[in-house]
Amino acid sequence: MSGAAAQPFLELINTNKGIIHKVAKMYMDKAEDQEDLFQEIVMQLWKAYPSFKGNSKFTTWMYRVALNTAIVFFKKENKKIDKTTLTEHIDIADVNESDDKEEKLAYLYKAVQELNSIEKALIFLFLEDQSHKEIAQNLGISEINARVKLNRTKEKLQSIIKKNGYEF
Repeated sequence: MSGAAAQPFLELINTNKGIIHKVAKMYMDKAEDQEDLFQEIVMQLWKAYPSFKGNSKFTTWMYRVALNTAIVFFKKENKKIDKTTLTEHIDIADVNESDDKEEKLAYLYKAVQELNSIEKALIFLFLEDQSHKEIAQNLGISEINARVKLNRTKEKLQSIIKKNGYEF
């Protein structure tokens, strides 16, 4: 891709980098692993960008590439992951948020680490306020399947939170 073609890509990545950071947090618990995954996602988006035809919104396409990259990356790295607690390196968007909210967010990310890669994708898209239809499109499944899997995943996440004694 030429330098002129790279500029729109870089602008899109800069505008939507929060999506990539959230995906990285869902799949990796250590800050350095999150950064590695972030870079891997950007690289895969760069490689795939020439094939983006604009048939969907850029963010829809970006979700799909980011989640697929994260799932593959997670499977490769899963053997190396140290299952330590996630209590630091939480990227809070608003520095004025309360300690209580920060603590709850840390509990959520810690609980999400116990989900499998597809469940993480479902929860991520749900937290991004995506509809069942959008979740289905991003994951390449039917809308009914997305609804059922999401409900089961939310129940599983609640169970993990209760089992670990997290307070919400």
